[in-house]
Amino acid sequence: MIPPSRKLNGGNYPCPERTRFVQRASERIESACRITSVSNPVHLVASHCKPWRDSTNEERLNGENGLLLTPSIDHLFDRGFIGFENNGALIISPVAHRPSLQRMGIDVTRTINVGSFTSGRKQFLEFHRNSVLL
Repeated sequence: MIPPSRKLNGGNYPCPERTRFVQRASERIESACRITSVSNPVHLVASHCKPWRDSTNEERLNGENGLLLTPSIDHLFDRGFIGFENNGALIISPVAHRPSLQRMGIDVTRTINVGSFTSGRKQFLEFHRNSVLL
């Protein structure tokens, strides 16, 4: 379980709900950033696949709606510059600035597969691909 930290509890979410979401996301297989492999919870952000603003109250706290990512990867994911196929293949938006992605730790010269996702997470990733990915 990830201990609460200022970064993980930061943002626009009420603290108890955010803490609950972080715990549920970490309990659902996620223990490290799927792209950078960083596993220290101090350096991870719990990111929603289906954004908070578009989610029901239940979806907001559903651990399947979460990925643990480093802040720079979270930024790219939240803004729609990257996404994931159901099979784990990384999707890079055609509008993403590839040199910046490279500097943030994404090898843009090869195909990246981050591993499989649960069926519940696949539903949230589908929303991300259809509504967030640029």
